[in-house]
Amino acid sequence: MQKFNYLLQLGDNALILSQRLGEWCGHGPVLEQDIAMTNIALDLLGQARMLLTYAGEVEGRGRTEDNLAYFRDAHEYRNVLLVEQPNQDWAYTIARQFFFDTCNFYLFQALTGSKDARLAAIAEKALKEITYHLRYSSEWMIRLGDGTEISHRKMQKAVDDLWMYTGELTTPNDTEQQAAAEGYGADLTAIKPLWTEKVAAVLKEATLKQPPADAWMQRGGKDGRHTEHLGFILAELQHVQRSYPGLEW
Repeated sequence: MQKFNYLLQLGDNALILSQRLGEWCGHGPVLEQDIAMTNIALDLLGQARMLLTYAGEVEGRGRTEDNLAYFRDAHEYRNVLLVEQPNQDWAYTIARQFFFDTCNFYLFQALTGSKDARLAAIAEKALKEITYHLRYSSEWMIRLGDGTEISHRKMQKAVDDLWMYTGELTTPNDTEQQAAAEGYGADLTAIKPLWTEKVAAVLKEATLKQPPADAWMQRGGKDGRHTEHLGFILAELQHVQRSYPGLEW
């Protein structure tokens, strides 16, 4: 059951962030970035499908990726709180993406060495996409932070407001601790200094002030305690299947 929960955490992170980024489709600041953000959302959706499919097989109750995506309530989701935060504006979207991408890069890099061959293969495939995601969000952090007075101010506000959700990224819960101990999961305590170093370097180049390292952090998403935003995401994500269960094209 712990491996099932671990796969859910990974899959839910990708699924919920994909849904959030999908909201930019047709609404991006310029056409090129509209398409880029939509492509990242599709990458994440593909990762979610692989992980949730595997989670369903590990659970052994016959649930598919669709069952897990469409027929769980908010308290059954295991994504970090960061990915469910609203887009707000382009600055918030980029800051959220950068914080997540940085952790996700080192996480999936570690998972390529998982003792679970299936998970290692998923990680190896996803890492190619995640490497691009991190490069994209890092470049936008620098472009906006070290841009105009307005873009710098908006970027700083986004960093300050979202910082409270970053601690959960590298703080392992019981599921992650067991996964690391058994060799199929990544050790978040080893990833934390890598995340901290990368984030600090990019914020410095972006001329952005990093919030205090000992700032209070909001946690709970990995254990099913979410912000009010997740319910609204799921209402949209699950509407058709909840209204017409078992509907197929």
